[in-house]
Amino acid sequence: MLAAGRSNPGSRQCQINQREKPVGTRAFILIETEVGRSRTVAGTLRTFDRIQYADVITGAFDVIALAEAPDMSSIAELVTSRVQGVPGVIRTITCVAAG
Repeated sequence: MLAAGRSNPGSRQCQINQREKPVGTRAFILIETEVGRSRTVAGTLRTFDRIQYADVITGAFDVIALAEAPDMSSIAELVTSRVQGVPGVIRTITCVAAG
């Protein structure tokens, strides 16, 4: 167990882009990629304005991304028009944060 205020030196800290204005909708996007494309897909997603972070993960999906937008319509547009169009993306599941 780590003492309060100390971090695990072997862990990687996730950096989230901070915004001054409150965001209306936040969603986690689970992404399945073609074999060998996970890092490239995550790197591409990191360049998108509304993507706060994208990481390669283990399990049923290959990449997870956090998106923030003013409303659900903007999230839907981001996922269907941009994320799903990234070369190597097979499918996505969008999980909207409830609070």
